Amino acid sequence: MAEDAAAKPIEDATEDQVVAFLRANPDFLRGHPELLAVLAPPAREMGEGVVDMQHAMIRQLQDDHRKHRQTYKELVATTRGNLVSQNRVHAAILALLGAHSFEHLIEIVTTDFGVHLDVDVVTLCVEGDGDCPRSQKAGVRVLEKGTIDAALGEGKACTLRPCPEGEGEEAIFGGGASLVKSEALLRMDIGPNAPTGLLAIGARSESRFHPSQGTELLSFLARVTARSIRSWLYLPA
Repeated sequence: MAEDAAAKPIEDATEDQVVAFLRANPDFLRGHPELLAVLAPPAREMGEGVVDMQHAMIRQLQDDHRKHRQTYKELVATTRGNLVSQNRVHAAILALLGAHSFEHLIEIVTTDFGVHLDVDVVTLCVEGDGDCPRSQKAGVRVLEKGTIDAALGEGKACTLRPCPEGEGEEAIFGGGASLVKSEALLRMDIGPNAPTGLLAIGARSESRFHPSQGTELLSFLARVTARSIRSWLYLPA
């Protein structure tokens, strides 16, 4: 009878069959300890005015177990997400290091970065003096002086956030501004005599970039990009 109960699909098992199965397999819960977190322990009749502390302690242990499992799941999800982000940034940097000309480097940043980072718009911005030309190379933006400080905050290296106005700034993202719902803006120090630079990354998802997100990987990408530009333009460090 026990073997028949064990072989029967669980959705068709009766209460008696479950009892028979557990009697025939006394070590079952030892191999499946997670079930203890969902099973309700029986309360003991202790008499009027007497509290069953053992029952309360078991329920507390079950609650703690569920909380620890949830924390573990969140930690695993965060670790996997960080690994994915790391692999994406590494792929973008490797592509950058493979540039065979300055024009190719610009193409990699403004086109290939979007694929490697799984985002929708990437632009390279530099601040210029005087009037900014309206006609600019796709993906490369010339900004009025002070625009980067206004976008990031004076002296701030980077910001990750949903777009304050609901979409990206046209001055920074050009024709793709309406697609951008969250953005990563990364200041680039190209050189002592070079204009202030900005690596702007935009995504359609409002939750893709947010203030509580780590900035180390993207900041590193911006530093490598700035050094690559400096190298191709033969600028002093």
